[in-house]
Amino acid sequence: MKLSALLHGHDHDVLHGDPGVPVTAGMTFDAGQVGSGSLYIAVPGHEEGGPGGVARALERGAVAVLVEDGGAPEDGAAGQACVVRVADTRAAASLAASRYYGEPGHAMDVVAITGTNGKTSVSYMVESALRLAEGAKVGVIGTSGSRIGQERIPMPRSVLSTPESPDLHYLLGHMRDRDTACAVLEATSMGLVQRRLDHVPVDIGVFTNLTQDHLDDHGTMAHYKDAKLRLFGGLCDRAVVNADDPVSAEILALMPGAVTTYGLDAPADYRASDLVVDAVGSRFTLHHDGRKYPAAIPVPGRFSVSNALAALAACHLLGHELPALVEALDRMPPTPGRLERFTTSRGVCVIVDYAHSPDSLEKVLATIRGFATGSVITVFGCGGDRDTTKRALMGEIAGRQSDLCVLTTDNPRDEDPERILDQIVPGLTSTATPFHRVADRRAAIACALSAARPGDVVLVAGKGSEPYQIVGELLLPFDDMTVVRELASAAG
Repeated sequence: MKLSALLHGHDHDVLHGDPGVPVTAGMTFDAGQVGSGSLYIAVPGHEEGGPGGVARALERGAVAVLVEDGGAPEDGAAGQACVVRVADTRAAASLAASRYYGEPGHAMDVVAITGTNGKTSVSYMVESALRLAEGAKVGVIGTSGSRIGQERIPMPRSVLSTPESPDLHYLLGHMRDRDTACAVLEATSMGLVQRRLDHVPVDIGVFTNLTQDHLDDHGTMAHYKDAKLRLFGGLCDRAVVNADDPVSAEILALMPGAVTTYGLDAPADYRASDLVVDAVGSRFTLHHDGRKYPAAIPVPGRFSVSNALAALAACHLLGHELPALVEALDRMPPTPGRLERFTTSRGVCVIVDYAHSPDSLEKVLATIRGFATGSVITVFGCGGDRDTTKRALMGEIAGRQSDLCVLTTDNPRDEDPERILDQIVPGLTSTATPFHRVADRRAAIACALSAARPGDVVLVAGKGSEPYQIVGELLLPFDDMTVVRELASAAG
């Protein structure tokens, strides 16, 4: 497709070359991924590119380059390539990517889920409900990667739950070409702020909750909330929101007449009562439109029931029959890394969960406390280069809710792991709960398993189903549940 067609109607200035040049090899923010025929988008601050990557992109065969002010190559350096200046490269990229891949989101239903916690769980529940109730082909894009059913979509390894717009529209195009009926994606706060979803036609936006997290990116809770609210400021047609969270009132004001609510405590369109939670799942009564439906999910916890309500509401709004959806959720498989359970030969229950914020850790531990018959041992840490204000708070929560804690490395990134642990310790010591410091994560899990007795519960928190640890710039292979099984097997 010609560059001029990709940018038609979007304000831009041609600085050099012919905007009629055909873009034949896709587009990218990463100068190292440019090939002959590519469009290179010089996003300021992007680690793999930016204005500093223009020369490299041209050398690798880029036929066109998008820049912002000050990002243009020197006179004569562009050769035959077309150089175009736009006010915001990310905004232009969202439009260009959508057009390049043929606006694929219009070929399927699209559900986008935002909130501090629950995005991955709700996306898995939507996929499971539609697949098990109707045999629908559903695509999922999020923290655990991208797939259609169990078919993984090949992509370069990434740590982004919401992919950059060129990758996002490529994935939607891949799903369209395989006749996918619905795409479910996680809409992170940074994904929304960085305009990755600007040209994705979202049929239903789901809001789960807002609690402290990502203040390293947004600075304040007000800015963090505003980022989440972008989804409901014109990016989705209808909304499904958690009536138990006060932010829902703001979404109702943004989208009058287009909001459906769910909740456990507040009045809502989809409501649960009579909750019974044990180690293997949750049972409840679903109330909707004057009718009651006995329901169950194979996941314990009040917050898990809240996630199920969100998924049921979204699927029902898409036109699917509620009784079949309720029945399907009772049969859904476990969500990897979300209250994922394993019992050792010694009778120790091990739970792996993604809980990496104060609210999510509090809720997971409260759920475990509700069914644990023995001691609760928690293995956790905090991510490096992320919100430091939550570290002591998470230490206090873990100490208050556990009988023993093992502090360890999460994803340290560019921080010293021991420094991160130093900042967690004050919260832990305020509770007087005993703890060990074991920076090596595998050794920390082994420590917890060796301390556990039959009937105890070991929670390994923070990374869920992530298959790696981020150390510096490296993604080192590491999967919590795989390590748990290996250590348990070796112990006999």
